[in-house]
Amino acid sequence: MPGPDPDLSRRAFVRSAVAVGGAGALAACTSREEGADVPQADLDPGELPDRQHAWNEFLDRDDHGNVRPPEHHLLLGLEYVGDGPDDAEREQLEDAFTTLERAYGRGNDGLAFTVGYGPAYFDRFDDDLPGDLELPEPEPLVPIEDPDLDAHDALLHLASDHGRVVLSAEEALAGELEEINDVSVEGTFEKVLEVTDRRTGFVGEGLPAENQAGIRGIPDTEPVPDDAPFFMGFKSGFERNQASEDRVTISAGPFEGGTTTHLSKIDLSLHQWYEQDSRDQRVAKLFCPAHADENRVEDAGHNLGDSSGVEDCIEDVEADARNGLVGHAQKAGRAREDGDPIILRRDVNSTDGDRAGVHFLSHQRSIADFVATREAMTGSDLTDGAIDSRFNNGILQYLRVRRRANYLVPPRRHRALPLPVPE
Repeated sequence: MPGPDPDLSRRAFVRSAVAVGGAGALAACTSREEGADVPQADLDPGELPDRQHAWNEFLDRDDHGNVRPPEHHLLLGLEYVGDGPDDAEREQLEDAFTTLERAYGRGNDGLAFTVGYGPAYFDRFDDDLPGDLELPEPEPLVPIEDPDLDAHDALLHLASDHGRVVLSAEEALAGELEEINDVSVEGTFEKVLEVTDRRTGFVGEGLPAENQAGIRGIPDTEPVPDDAPFFMGFKSGFERNQASEDRVTISAGPFEGGTTTHLSKIDLSLHQWYEQDSRDQRVAKLFCPAHADENRVEDAGHNLGDSSGVEDCIEDVEADARNGLVGHAQKAGRAREDGDPIILRRDVNSTDGDRAGVHFLSHQRSIADFVATREAMTGSDLTDGAIDSRFNNGILQYLRVRRRANYLVPPRRHRALPLPVPE
């Protein structure tokens, strides 16, 4: 791997190293992050929550109480290549996962991770998943999309503020390291799980601007604002616009304490977004027309606090649609239960393949909750059952869904090669 470009910021360099992966990238990333402290775990793995997706209590928060997600993300699609699954393989994988939990504290400065299993994994068993737990195959969700449908056996999501942490975890699981963060590697994925797909992502104020140069889907003028955490130029993930971890947790049955994951790979096409649409149009399309009319959004939207404020716009969605423009968050906000959101988003920016994109990752109690949210966001009911070009339908025209996948994320006690009906 070539040496660091002096014109490239440390964070952008680390992001590019994570994208490349491998021993050379790890060495370069470690050198660039030298001096940054990475603590070992202060909790024994047995003291961690049984919910794999219970990250929020360990993550940093901004001045408004919004969770600040880790900056660097690695998504590994996995294929089961073992002879079972059997107890020896489960013990091997559990040793691998607990090695990570001993080496790094859970959180931004350490490591947060989840492992989930897809329909293809469970199809190898004679038994079905419990009757009240549905894990459907992924499918296109609107007539205008034609994504590839992933069939990975498993998905591992690794996240940290330190690029060398996610790379070290990846190398350790592959059997390439004997020690990580001064902790001996006790288990690996060798001869059990094989990486068949590798995706990387990042999120954080300033990172999209630092990584926009030369990326397809973004104008050459490099228009992404410096304070934006996402390529579309605005903040997301407001605390009051997210489902709680309790709301997305499976509440009964053998997988009680687990959740489901939906993962989409989405390409962005932002030339019109930045070169033709005015800022007011961008605010109206992403949030709602009232936000633009009343100048509610300053810069990237950090002034909005812990809520996007679209709750005030939801009841106007049909009238706004008739007037020719309706907002993305305004539409999606209709998918609520007792006034609260039903999915927990942990999506990140992507420059995989030198293309601007989003890895849209969400947790929800059931995949049906994601489908309901996606249907509300699509807004077909506002256009007589079909996407209608007569009005600006949120941000749909700037997105192209390339891949879809669904996973069951078991509780930690069943995270290593679970049976469909674990004891």
